[in-house]
Amino acid sequence: MKRSLTSWAHPQDFVALIAGVYALLSPIWTTSTHRATTTMIVLGAVTAILALVSLARPGMVADGLVALLGVLFVISPWVMGFDATRPMAVTAWVVGVVTFLVGAGDLALERTAHHRGLAASH
Repeated sequence: MKRSLTSWAHPQDFVALIAGVYALLSPIWTTSTHRATTTMIVLGAVTAILALVSLARPGMVADGLVALLGVLFVISPWVMGFDATRPMAVTAWVVGVVTFLVGAGDLALERTAHHRGLAASH
């Protein structure tokens, strides 16, 4: 099954968008610190923007960037020093795992579609 390059047709990008928006807004209802709030807003906004660009222009944004953002979410509580603020740290870890899985899955689908396209052209 060939992956479509139709705009707004990739459910995995919607998942990344939801995860980014959730992270962006999570300081509203989650116990937080200044560093945690800033980190979650920035990473959430970047994730949401990448997901929107990927939805609007499939194939234009490297899907590996979404997976990389997932890794950044996961390590951010330790790097930014808010791992003791458990509610926000757990939020970062969960959003990070979801974002990483979506990005890695999207990257795998792109590679499979690319390899199939190369095989069909030979």
